[in-house]
Amino acid sequence: MMNRTVLVGRLVKDPELRYTPNGIPVASFTLAVNRTFTNQQGEREADFINCVIWRRPAENVANFLKKGSLAGVDGKLQTRSYEGQDGKRVYVTEVLADSVQFLDSKNNSETKSQNEPRKDNSIQEDPFANEGQIDVSDDDLPF
Repeated sequence: MMNRTVLVGRLVKDPELRYTPNGIPVASFTLAVNRTFTNQQGEREADFINCVIWRRPAENVANFLKKGSLAGVDGKLQTRSYEGQDGKRVYVTEVLADSVQFLDSKNNSETKSQNEPRKDNSIQEDPFANEGQIDVSDDDLPF
């Protein structure tokens, strides 16, 4: 028997982080995953899949992912049930994530305010530009 689920999609809202009475972190989030085909209007539809992750990875998901973040989820499909307020049995099917990969590039995931000074990541000028040519004879080269 095998129960394996691999998904890539975008979070539809910020993850929700909770703690069990024993202090164990658990994060839940919903992933929008595009279907591989288009509908009659030529648009791609999406499936909205509920996911749960536990312990330290749950805290990482809550701290580093937000609405719109691209994420990869590797886990298994599980169904659980509980008694609703009306006394009826409620069934919930969700992905129990073993791991979540953060797939957005660093620049896409950062939110920058306009008041925050921009970091200059450009290449620095050539330190030898004003020194002129470097004179190296062919005899000095090691190859």
